Amino acid sequence: MADPTTSQLHHEEAQAPRKSCCAPKSERDPSESSPNSPTQTVSDSLRVQIRAQMMPLTGGSFLMGTDNPEGFPKDGEGPIRSIEVSPFLIDPHPVTNARFRAFVDATGYRTDAERFGWSFVFWAHIPKARYHQLVTDTVAAAPWWCQVPGSCWQAPEGPGSSIATRGDHPVVHVSWNDATAFCQWSGQRLPTEAEWEYAARGGLEQKLYPWGDKLRPGGVHRCNIWQGEFPREDTGEDGFKGTCPVEAFLPNGFGLYSVTGNAWEWCADWFDPEFHRTGPHINPTGPPGGMEKVIKGGSFLCHKSYCNRYRVAARTSNSIDSSTSNIGFRCALSA
Repeated sequence: MADPTTSQLHHEEAQAPRKSCCAPKSERDPSESSPNSPTQTVSDSLRVQIRAQMMPLTGGSFLMGTDNPEGFPKDGEGPIRSIEVSPFLIDPHPVTNARFRAFVDATGYRTDAERFGWSFVFWAHIPKARYHQLVTDTVAAAPWWCQVPGSCWQAPEGPGSSIATRGDHPVVHVSWNDATAFCQWSGQRLPTEAEWEYAARGGLEQKLYPWGDKLRPGGVHRCNIWQGEFPREDTGEDGFKGTCPVEAFLPNGFGLYSVTGNAWEWCADWFDPEFHRTGPHINPTGPPGGMEKVIKGGSFLCHKSYCNRYRVAARTSNSIDSSTSNIGFRCALSA
């Protein structure tokens, strides 16, 4: 297996589907593991505390999607449509490693990555001296995504790595199944895509980002994304090369942190690039079924030249048991 730091990156970068850059599909064999779900839920007192920490949003009508030429029509970003959402509550930031640990400690839950024995790690975050020891395979069209046995939420770069200093970073290597299990324990749920986008816009109408149309207003970085030449060099000009603390950058107009970049966030909806054209415009929940779930927000790997999906209207998807080093989630509640 070739080290992806070689010329293979140059060739495959031009050949890879843009979606592979975002978050590769695991394509795991269900027969290799049996699912588990927590039987314990939080106490009533903790449930009250959780609710008190969430951001209450009034809901109402907003313009969802985009027809901007920077968008990806094949993803179903457009057309722009007027959507109405009822009042709801949403976490001010993604679920952190510390919060996920509390869930695991209380329930003994094992994530899909742990049960299947591996997850996807971005190549540059694997110690170069241990690359051939840790990596068993790479994604054919995107060799910067490496299959690493032992990588999981508490060992994000594989055996030998740790989250000891990353308690306030978003938990990653969590599948949609894992996010849903957490919500079952916490008494919450995943936001619908419409709720997520309404919340992420922060009260602004049809802006590219939660703060406006300029990526770096006044030359100031407002999110954790890729700087440099993807996928070979991340200069880390925003201060980070990988995930960062969930409150590292300013919140949007609704007080929500980290809705752009850092880590993708699972939504409740099944993914379909066409359903919204004829689907309901009041509290839409997506199609009744599908093969993959919606993820929103982009991650630390997004770059305008390749995966320009850190825009608010951008969307992509992944299978419910997939996990990578750049997918996390935040929770919501009906008001």
